[in-house]
Amino acid sequence: MKFLLKLDEIDSLVEELKTILKKYKNNCIVILRGDLASGKTTFVKKFVNSLGIDELVTSPTFSVQSIYSNTIFHYDIYNKTLKEFISLGLLEEFDKDGIHFVEWGDEKMEELLKSYGFNVIVLKIEKKDDKRLYLLNE
Repeated sequence: MKFLLKLDEIDSLVEELKTILKKYKNNCIVILRGDLASGKTTFVKKFVNSLGIDELVTSPTFSVQSIYSNTIFHYDIYNKTLKEFISLGLLEEFDKDGIHFVEWGDEKMEELLKSYGFNVIVLKIEKKDDKRLYLLNE
């Protein structure tokens, strides 16, 4: 699915993702791909806020993982290889019930997660002037 939206219009995409996640019983990994400042963290913030969770959502660049309301997991693996991610014990985190947003997850991570039987959705974000092109793939 393709969406061309301004950052303040992404609520429709958030609602679309919530609809998709229902069929996975809200147990899913959402890999977010896009350049720096493309809106990956902004999307997670909008998603968390849409659930009525009033927590500060920031990119977990240095901590690698943030957890919101015990059911939303947010990872930023910008400077981490897949091997480093696994060695930190973070692969086991995906066994926890909830929605896992992974910023900077690459194709290798996607393939590995699918091979383990995880539900994986990929959201690619591309900057287009004052808008973003969102490509949502299940």
